[in-house]
Amino acid sequence: KEINWSILIQIWDLLSRMLGTWGFSNRETFQNLDPFETMPYMASIQQNGIHQCGGVLIADKWVLSAAHCATNSSNSSLNVMLGAISLSKPEKYKIVVKVLREIPHPLYNSTIKHHDLLLLELSEKVTLSPAVNPLPFQNENIDISAGKRCLVAGWGQMRLTGKKPDTLQELWVPLISRDVCNRRNYYDNEITANMICAGESRKDSCEGDSGGPLVCDGIAVAIVQGGFRKCGNPTKPGIYTLIEPYKSWIMESMYNATLQSNPSPL
Repeated sequence: KEINWSILIQIWDLLSRMLGTWGFSNRETFQNLDPFETMPYMASIQQNGIHQCGGVLIADKWVLSAAHCATNSSNSSLNVMLGAISLSKPEKYKIVVKVLREIPHPLYNSTIKHHDLLLLELSEKVTLSPAVNPLPFQNENIDISAGKRCLVAGWGQMRLTGKKPDTLQELWVPLISRDVCNRRNYYDNEITANMICAGESRKDSCEGDSGGPLVCDGIAVAIVQGGFRKCGNPTKPGIYTLIEPYKSWIMESMYNATLQSNPSPL
């Protein structure tokens, strides 16, 4: 089929302005803060008004999350909440937008959790503001040093058996080298070149944080995938799906979806 170059140029122009170059008591809560003072890119993916997963706003109509958060339904029943600190309390900047289309990575395997990425096309473009704003994602193959501390956030569990918080939480976690994470007492060679590990004892992403971004130097470098059942285990840190290896899939998926929504006249 013939490429609609005008649509492609519009998408590229939008992304080129936004792309970058490259649960526990220790977590901090953002009570009494406005979203623009914290993380205006954070998304709560909800089904029937209940938080299921995190996500990151990457364009005015697109959220990136984890494929295991998909509903696997032809008619998406998901909504995305943006501009929120509290999931339940009224807030000045909070908006809820219906998900028009779920696009899991075509190679995602729910058994081995490879290629665990999901694109969500929103039903309408959101009005960008200091409280609702996309986050650049890594689009160059730049190695990030082990030990670097990066930011993860979400509405996930504070403790293994505890309830999920109502307010957004943040945590700085150290990156762990792939060699270390693939040791037998860690994940025994399960971590591929498209994954990264991060976390330490009692500092980890947890259930409900899946799909949220791992942010290093203001750039989304990975998406929360999962980890060991007991969050905060020092030899079973959080596992994240790197974004950079999938940049072409992200661009092509957005382009194709835009074509479907805006077909060229005959």
